[in-house]
Parts: sequence; structure tokens; C-alpha cells
Amino acid sequence: QVQLVESGGGLVQPGGSLRLSCIGSGESLGYYTIGWFRQAPGKKREGLSCSRATDGATYYADSVKGRFTISRDNAKNMVYLEMDSLKLEDTAVYYCAAPFIMGYGCYDDKIDIDNYDHWGQGTQVTVSS
Repeated sequence: QVQLVESGGGLVQPGGSLRLSCIGSGESLGYYTIGWFRQAPGKKREGLSCSRATDGATYYADSVKGRFTISRDNAKNMVYLEMDSLKLEDTAVYYCAAPFIMGYGCYDDKIDIDNYDHWGQGTQVTVSS
């Protein structure tokens, strides 16, 4: 049973960059599809990106496409979310998660939040001038 912990959040100015880390323990993250999500106050949790374990395919939501990049470092058992050109509306708590069925929940054109049941505690990202 994999456990996930996010780190790397903080305060950043508009246009700046931040790199979030999803740290795995208990099992290798290489076996797991990993998704990144965020939730702002009063809003639904939003799927941002995912990396599929079965074939390495990735998905990006329109709101972050071209600005955010998901990547893996299997030697460190980590998955990263590189965030560039940050905007005020990117302010949220960011989560990484793994689905309860390996390979599910990450598709070419969408990320399905209902397939994810292993969640980190979240890390706060605040974009402010």
C-alpha cells in the first residue's frame, strides 16, 4: 500500500515558478499512475495532470497546459509537478494521488478524480504580488 506526501509549496509572485514533489513510501511509484489535483476555497477539486503507469502517457488540463509539466524520478521514488508562469488563479492546495486500480483514471483527454483513493496531505501554493 503506497503512501504519498507532497512538498514544495509556498508563496510566489505572478509569473514565477515552483516545483512540487510527490514523495512515495511503502511501494515504488513506478507501478502507479499518479495524478496532480488542486482545490481552492469554495471550489471543487480540479484535476490538473496525470502520468499513466502502463505506458507513460500524460494528460494536462487546459488551464495548465503549456505551463505545468509532470515528470518522474524513479531513483528517488518521486513524481514532480513543475509549475511555470504562475497566475493568481493558481492559488490552491495541491495534491498528488494514485488510483485504486492501477492504470485507471488517466486518459488521453481527461483525468477522472473518482478513480483516485490514495491521497497526500496537500501543500499550499499561494501566488500573490
